[in-house]
Amino acid sequence: MSENHRMSPTRAAAPYAEKFAGLALSHVGREYPNKLDHIMLGADDVRGPRALHPVFYGSFDWHSCVHGYWTMARLLRRYPDIPQAAAIRALFDERLTADNIAVETTYAAHPSRASFERPYGWAWLLMLAAELRMQEGEEGKRWAATVAPLADVFVARFLAFLPKATYPIRVGTHFNSAFAVTLAHEYAHVTGHDTLRDALHDAAHRWFAHDIGCQAWEPGGDDFLSSALMEAECMRRLMDPDAFATWFDAFLPGIAHRRPASLFTPATVSDRSDGKIAHLDGLNLSRAWCWRMLARGWAAGDDRAGVVAETIARHLDASLPHVAGDYAGEHWLATFALLALDDGLS
Repeated sequence: MSENHRMSPTRAAAPYAEKFAGLALSHVGREYPNKLDHIMLGADDVRGPRALHPVFYGSFDWHSCVHGYWTMARLLRRYPDIPQAAAIRALFDERLTADNIAVETTYAAHPSRASFERPYGWAWLLMLAAELRMQEGEEGKRWAATVAPLADVFVARFLAFLPKATYPIRVGTHFNSAFAVTLAHEYAHVTGHDTLRDALHDAAHRWFAHDIGCQAWEPGGDDFLSSALMEAECMRRLMDPDAFATWFDAFLPGIAHRRPASLFTPATVSDRSDGKIAHLDGLNLSRAWCWRMLARGWAAGDDRAGVVAETIARHLDASLPHVAGDYAGEHWLATFALLALDDGLS
């Protein structure tokens, strides 16, 4: 187990801050290759990524570009003296302009694009908006104010969608409901948006409050989220601590005995040049993040603690060395590595 893995979240991320910032900087402006989520409404919509999305056109796809910006903003606030700090500030000043955000907002707000990036991209845009709100100084206020109209679009999308989402989506990919609720809740917390917070609370409790004896049928071949652990982390954030402890004991009662076994075994990544298989590095990193968050409130001597500490280390050791390499994973994995080392939420 690496000594870095034993450190506090902020200290654990510090040795990687420069690397992660450099990766994000190199990718958010890389327009191609690009996988568009784009409904064309007419011939005028036959355009390239940068014309459609003057801010979030890089990093292979829109949502990865958004959380690349989050990664940079988070690192800038946590580690303001990193070598890339000036370049990040310059990039934000250049790209996060009222005109550019207006184009992004008009695109996202179109009624025919109501499902654009639902819910993963919605949640990450709100996470970026929340992180910008937490930046210090006038520049942070300026960036946050500029992005706010786009955040308002996705708040409205959540408020319209959650009441009619009868069932949660439990897959370990972009459509996972618990992950989106967790990230959107961060925005509601930072901004004091009680209406959004209540809607997220109601949806999560309606979907998950009665779940017991989780079997954890994972991983699938392209998961980058643990359906089981992400649900638990979502409920930890949205429930009273005592109520959550009771719920969690019923949801995952066998942790001390490493059951279900799949949650304690890092996923094998057989081909990191395959974009879907490369997702499994993200699964290892996001499991490490969830396990660490779930264990934070345990009392000293909890018989689950040693098992989970070892599990976190094994998952980090399996995938942290592979954040950079093939672009199939490199364009997004730094974000999940940062979540694993620095919880990524306020």
